[in-house]
Amino acid sequence: MIGVLVSGNGTNLQALLDAGLPVSAVASNRQDAYALIRAREAGVPTATFSLDCHADRTERDLVMATWLEQHGAELVVLAGYMHLLTNPFLQRFPERVVNVHPSLLPAFPGAHAIDDVLAAGVQTTGVSVHYVDEGLDTGRLIAQEQVQVEPRETLVERIHAVEHRLLPEVVRSLCLVAR
Repeated sequence: MIGVLVSGNGTNLQALLDAGLPVSAVASNRQDAYALIRAREAGVPTATFSLDCHADRTERDLVMATWLEQHGAELVVLAGYMHLLTNPFLQRFPERVVNVHPSLLPAFPGAHAIDDVLAAGVQTTGVSVHYVDEGLDTGRLIAQEQVQVEPRETLVERIHAVEHRLLPEVVRSLCLVAR
């Protein structure tokens, strides 16, 4: 079973759902994340874990990890989740937390990867799926796929198309390995 963490629109969550993967729970740090609506419409339990409701990130992450475990999550997928996870969360799911990122890591980590790619003037970027550690997009790589930057006008759409295909492929393979 898969727990998914989201912060925004949820197109990568939708790709997981459309692929028929066993998503058992969706959690967010933002109550206004449209991804929560996508999950509810698919009949998946949702919850919001705002930092405002907890003493610190560690407490929030531990409560969130417990909720995910209670909903059967064995693998956690960050699908546009915009907070770093603390070590106590990661220890609850060792080598079972993955993230999708819109660049060829280790190049262009962080929340503004596509803008950083464009500013750098590189010809090729891509999508990475990696294990999550305590760093900012520093975990061990699982899969990458290149995307040409040009034409710039369609770069975001082309990166999203690769994310929406590559992430479900990787998650499916990880689910099969876990069996």
